[in-house]
Amino acid sequence: MEPMAAENPDIIMSRLDPFKWLSPQSRKRIWLASLIISAALLSAMNLLDVALKTAAAPSGIISFEFAGNMVNAQRMLASWDADARVHAALSLGIDYLFLVAYALVISMACAHTANTLRRRFKAAAAIGFVLAWAQFLAAGLDAVENAALIRLLLGSSHSFYPLVAWVCAGIKFGLVGLGLAYLPVGFILGRLVRRS
Repeated sequence: MEPMAAENPDIIMSRLDPFKWLSPQSRKRIWLASLIISAALLSAMNLLDVALKTAAAPSGIISFEFAGNMVNAQRMLASWDADARVHAALSLGIDYLFLVAYALVISMACAHTANTLRRRFKAAAAIGFVLAWAQFLAAGLDAVENAALIRLLLGSSHSFYPLVAWVCAGIKFGLVGLGLAYLPVGFILGRLVRRS
């Protein structure tokens, strides 16, 4: 029995791409649409966040995400009047749309960068594909975090919710940060590929 031929490493690498089923033109259109939507939603959330910045929540909704325990969460909620709480609820609702858009923007950018590197820098490309997939995990964690914060806004006093939001927010920001940090590194390596 003859040994099986080793599979082409480039084919294996291409399987890691979460968007391999999309044409290059579709990728560009989806990425650009997601970028525009992300920018618009982020602007809306920043406007809503102005009303949420208090001494107890100096960073607005971000402070609420990282409250970590019920004492801090209740202190922040007490610092928000009824109008501010409506702003918080709207911000969390908009974030459900934003998390889809930003995950696509960062994921597609990581996958594109990884594809430019996969012939010469296989390890860097593999990291890029992993980070592309990781953005969907970040979006899922963001959705769970939002659900926990909404429960707190609705008056829940369960200490589980601030902790869930804190854990999810920490991992989410870590994954998003890694994805964003990968892009300039990948760009520099990509320039090396083009020059060689």
